[in-house]
Amino acid sequence: MRLSLRFIIPLALALTAIAYGIQPLVDRLALGWFSRDLEARSAFLANTLRQPLVEMVRDGDNGKLVAFFTNLSQDERLYAVGFCPGNKARPVATRTLPAEIRCDDLARFSGTLASHRLSSDHGLLHVTVKPLADDGGRNLGELVLVHDMSFAERRSEETRKYLFYFFIALGALISLITVVIAQLSLRGWVQGIRSLLRREGVSRPQDQPRSPELQPIAQDLRALIRDLETEFRPKDESQITWTPESLRTILKEDLKGDDILVVSNREPYIHTLDGGTLKVQRPASGLVTALEPIVRACSGTWIAHGSGSGDKQAVDAHDRVAVPPEKPAYQIRRVWLTPEEEAGYYYGFSNEGLWPLCHIAHTRPTFRAEDWEHYVAVNRRFAEAVVQEAKTPSPIVLVQDYHFALLPRMVREMLPDATIITFWHIPWPNPETFSICPWREEILDGLLGSSILGFHTQFHCNNFMDSVDRLLEARVDRETFMVTYGGIPTAVKRYPISIAWPPFDPASLPPVEECRSRIRQRYGLAPDHRIGIGVDRLDYTKGVPERFRAVERLLELEPQWIGHFTFIQIAAPTRTGIAQYQAFDQEVRDLADSINQRFSRDGYIPILLKIEHHSAEDVYEHYRGADLCVVSSLHDGMNLVAKEFVASRDDGRGVLILSQFTGAARELPEALVVNPYDTDQCAAALHLALTMPQAEQRERIRVMRGIIREFNVFRWAGRMLLDAASMRTRGHLVRKAVSALDSSRNKP
Repeated sequence: MRLSLRFIIPLALALTAIAYGIQPLVDRLALGWFSRDLEARSAFLANTLRQPLVEMVRDGDNGKLVAFFTNLSQDERLYAVGFCPGNKARPVATRTLPAEIRCDDLARFSGTLASHRLSSDHGLLHVTVKPLADDGGRNLGELVLVHDMSFAERRSEETRKYLFYFFIALGALISLITVVIAQLSLRGWVQGIRSLLRREGVSRPQDQPRSPELQPIAQDLRALIRDLETEFRPKDESQITWTPESLRTILKEDLKGDDILVVSNREPYIHTLDGGTLKVQRPASGLVTALEPIVRACSGTWIAHGSGSGDKQAVDAHDRVAVPPEKPAYQIRRVWLTPEEEAGYYYGFSNEGLWPLCHIAHTRPTFRAEDWEHYVAVNRRFAEAVVQEAKTPSPIVLVQDYHFALLPRMVREMLPDATIITFWHIPWPNPETFSICPWREEILDGLLGSSILGFHTQFHCNNFMDSVDRLLEARVDRETFMVTYGGIPTAVKRYPISIAWPPFDPASLPPVEECRSRIRQRYGLAPDHRIGIGVDRLDYTKGVPERFRAVERLLELEPQWIGHFTFIQIAAPTRTGIAQYQAFDQEVRDLADSINQRFSRDGYIPILLKIEHHSAEDVYEHYRGADLCVVSSLHDGMNLVAKEFVASRDDGRGVLILSQFTGAARELPEALVVNPYDTDQCAAALHLALTMPQAEQRERIRVMRGIIREFNVFRWAGRMLLDAASMRTRGHLVRKAVSALDSSRNKP
């Protein structure tokens, strides 16, 4: 006990001295942190206020400017606001702006994170100077933002007090532990563990030799410690700038460069024969739009159905082709299907069965036994292609969509250590609806071979968990959203898909005014003619008839738009071999003709229906040339058309009318969100969009573009890869721990 006291008293004194000695350093660090936070806050304020300030400065009304600044300075930390026009010495500012801040002496405040004590009257103030430029880049003056930093002094005093109490408590805790250890005589045991981890064996009485049987345990313990220290480093995704480079970094650091295999029915590039000439096309597909930049960034392999007339001529002896053609970055591995297999697997079970089953679009699903047999066989064929393309026993496999519900389990059986991420791009129905499928248990069993199963929305995740709980004997953890089935855990997570940012090379973009002029010239419309745009596959879930009826109702209620507003519908043909789609095609054509006959006059046509494939560049030009875009899906997983339209409008103009039944409506509430079944509401939204002031358009587009920029497709993929890395690390540590226990148990 006396020995313990001799240790405790000096320790308490040392900790007290440290508490007082470290405080100046803590004060300096805290001041630096607060200064950087205020600098970031000032930059945000300057960017946010730029547009209204530019307009007020142009008006030259200093009284209005001062009133605006005075209103801003009501913020508890914003002490004063001022504006220096040009080189004038007297700023336009609030009364609280310190006299020491002069327009001819702003250089000492520019480009610094430091805080400045301007005078004893004001206390500690942080001064930021930001240039104010108009849209043309012409400098109008300097914006001065002054923040009150007295809160930093108050927090420093509180920190000093809490730090002192912390070290006192720490000293008491260490002292208590020391006394307990001393009284229980555990020092020898601690020394033995330390020597074990230093590879010194376990000391024994009478200088007995080391225990060789303990060496394997020591090695496993050291390996586990290294793994915990170096491998398990979870990242904060909000601190990552999501780009192709960040995805490559994740693969290199978190996934140790493992190969990425993407499996989808649709391929990102199609080779066709045109008069004996081999041509390359990019299909219009939201899935391709989202995934292609990811595979390109990760240099992976894309396994897909070779459906093009020239696909076989383009591949090598192993059915592979490098793409993009102009600058190859990854490989496509093509899988060939017979016409019977394509009819049963794709047109039959996938698109006449699962597609209407999962979409609430009032189309009855059709299930046939022969279609199911083809579906199973094709899933098996693709699983074998995954194994053939895998370079290691533990690849990352990204399985895409409802065409491959059975593939995760098949791959798991052949590659047990693979990390399988399955993403279901369409909605998942409730358990009652899903129970219609005759092979519901097999579908669920196949999907639960995945390591991670992703959906667009939390609602779809909930429906899937309910379906598993209702139909399978599985352990469903609704707190962590984990399903354990057959001893294999599957994480069910929400990953809202998005698009690449920026969607195109900014240098290649034609100006918006040029796009507006081209589109109107192409369709013979006047320069001031208003245009709406819809871009969809010709699918009954997209609500094309509903938007046509909304245009008809608009012209009925607001006849001033007759002759002045045209709606252009780009509709890519799809699944033309299915009877429902053939009937739907005719329905859309008949409805457009009926509305056009009713309202056409003097060469005016209210609806221009373009049922044909358009290039991505052509679609983008329509986005930029239109005044509004309508997305009226009756049921949709996400709908990337909405995000593509917003991303294209770097001019801050244009209005998005968005169905409430899309996943995008949850991310983009600044759009005009409508019920597509409510024709009058949709017609009112069209009129509101056509009459919306440009200032309101800019504000809505600005907020939505910020969301899409931050939550881009690289973040979507990066989140899945980070979750995969975490699961792989956790499994790696568990396997090592089990191995260590087995080794120790088997020792004689």
